[in-house]
Amino acid sequence: MTFVFTMERRRTSEPPGTVAGIRDRKGMVMATGVQVVFDAADPDRLARFWAAALHYVPQPPPQGYDSWPEFLARSGVPESQWGSASAVIDPAGAGPRLYFQRVPEPKTAKNRVHLDINISSRAVPIDQRRPVVDAESERLLGAGATRLYVQEEGDQYTVTMADPEGNEFCVH
Repeated sequence: MTFVFTMERRRTSEPPGTVAGIRDRKGMVMATGVQVVFDAADPDRLARFWAAALHYVPQPPPQGYDSWPEFLARSGVPESQWGSASAVIDPAGAGPRLYFQRVPEPKTAKNRVHLDINISSRAVPIDQRRPVVDAESERLLGAGATRLYVQEEGDQYTVTMADPEGNEFCVH
């Protein structure tokens, strides 16, 4: 899988309201926005998995359209390309958008970047974290993940898993 992080640059010399000068209510320049892009054989399947894993939702179609097929048809996208991408978003608007794009080649090596699912606080003792992490890992197995291995060292407890296309991620 290839991860592509897309960012919008924001420079303080740009006027407020422009992409490069978006400011919060106090006039401070906001953090750079990030989108995580996954290469995939089946974008919709992978999007559904990550939506379940992160409690995200499918990205709704643009305003004025009842569905993505309606939007794509009106935009002139050939029907044969409608399944070539999918996206999910954090319903609270806090997390990054995840975008899944179809690519012809399969995943061939270990991820250079991966997502961590932080289901428990490291401030909690490991004997209390372990059952929480294990329960989340079981939930993700039901959503289509594979457990690769468990690592317990000192006060750290991590379950390393793979999504339905073999992309590694960790549950802490």
